[in-house]
Amino acid sequence: MEYLYRLLTKKLWQGKIVLLGSMALVLLSCSDDDDGGPNPISNDVTVQDFMWKAMNEWYFWQADVLDLADERFANDQEYTEFLQATPNPEDFIRSLLFAEDRFTFFNEDFEVLLNSLSGVSKSNGLQFFIIDLTEDDTNNVFGFVRNVVPGSTAAEAGLKRGDIFYGVDGQVLTPDNFGDLLFGENDTYTLNMGEADIANRLVNQTENEITLTKIEDFLEPPIREARTLDMNGQKIGYLMYQRFNRDFNDELNEVFGQFVANGVTDLVLDMRYNPGGSVNTSRLLASMIYGPNTNDLYIRQRWNDKQQSRFSNQQLEDYFANEVRSGVALNSLNLNRVFVLATNRSASASELLMNGLDPYVEVIHIGTTTTGKNEFSISLVDDPTGVNGPYTYGDGRRENRINPDNRWIIQPLVGRNENSVGFLDYTAGFAPDVELREDVFNLGELGDVNEPLLARALEEITGVSSKQAQKSSFGEPAPYRDFKTPVREFMILDKPLDLN
Repeated sequence: MEYLYRLLTKKLWQGKIVLLGSMALVLLSCSDDDDGGPNPISNDVTVQDFMWKAMNEWYFWQADVLDLADERFANDQEYTEFLQATPNPEDFIRSLLFAEDRFTFFNEDFEVLLNSLSGVSKSNGLQFFIIDLTEDDTNNVFGFVRNVVPGSTAAEAGLKRGDIFYGVDGQVLTPDNFGDLLFGENDTYTLNMGEADIANRLVNQTENEITLTKIEDFLEPPIREARTLDMNGQKIGYLMYQRFNRDFNDELNEVFGQFVANGVTDLVLDMRYNPGGSVNTSRLLASMIYGPNTNDLYIRQRWNDKQQSRFSNQQLEDYFANEVRSGVALNSLNLNRVFVLATNRSASASELLMNGLDPYVEVIHIGTTTTGKNEFSISLVDDPTGVNGPYTYGDGRRENRINPDNRWIIQPLVGRNENSVGFLDYTAGFAPDVELREDVFNLGELGDVNEPLLARALEEITGVSSKQAQKSSFGEPAPYRDFKTPVREFMILDKPLDLN
């Protein structure tokens, strides 16, 4: 915990809270206007025109969506009528998505979305499961706290992993109202706290209340826990990594430097709640695990048919790294195996790391099947010339060139990454080698040797049986329904793009 506070203090002092967005620098010399594409003859479709042209240029499934075909419209009048037919921008962008696309997202204000991608948002720091207990004969659902972000109002209020709440502002949570109550416009709300009846797998209501307020521009640190465990003289590194945020690459490298100094010989990488983020950060983390082997291919990009042939091999191929972006030498454990804690909330860059390491390192996956997001995205805004190509937003960002009448941003899926042996098809997610579902009535403390998932990993490493791991292996006595809560699963391409 002391490490986390030092990290946050350092980041705030340096003033290095930088918008992540999509750092793709697309070195294209053309724009949509250069190739004779359609143009609207009405000024009431500005947003739709931007969305169509950006998707036509970059969308991974452009060839599979009939309405995005290059020859879809016979003339500008037909194009204009098509855009006018769907006046709501959200409905319009959804109409252009391929059926398999689960992860393209968008926002009417580019600053809001770009901030959220870099871990900066309005937040009270509370992260939780929404659970329907099958033994409870009501329509109620319950919030089980799974994580509390350091420095947040939730942390200041004393909330901790495993705490339970049953209501908000006196309203009992149900499947129909929890979204509005917990993720609505209200910046301040009061949690009605519950108490676990572990024997009966139920929650009892109490009179306790905790009031939380969302903090504007709150920075969520990606490194939650980093410690070296001494198991009978065997040094095991544990890293709870919450997000692939490139603004913390130096801090990540420092963590591995400490692991090296401590003589760590095995690593437990905890990505159970990691939704993804920077592709380059995944490459750096993979190199910190496997080694600075710059002749070994980590991943290779696959774009749509319009884009693939435009790129050089330098663009399409990413090799393992020997230094971080600042030029500092990379610290590596040079491991031949890694133990990964991953669940259905592990997505995108988390899965990319597992796939990219697999040809070189034995990846022992403990937990449940991952999300299955194997596409990367870039951020597109209404700037037809882009940073260095149509509609792209990235390093060298220039907000003054974005159409002031259109602040919409789209984050479409534009490609997939395959590993060095060509494998990229994991849309069903990665199944675990050791299946172990988290039990909300026995979550444990992250980083504690008795926390069930970590206990099982330590058992695999040391060969010493753990009572906690044995207990968890049987799963929970009764199943429960776990609701999805709003989380962005994303993999952002953040390297300069290089054309032939």
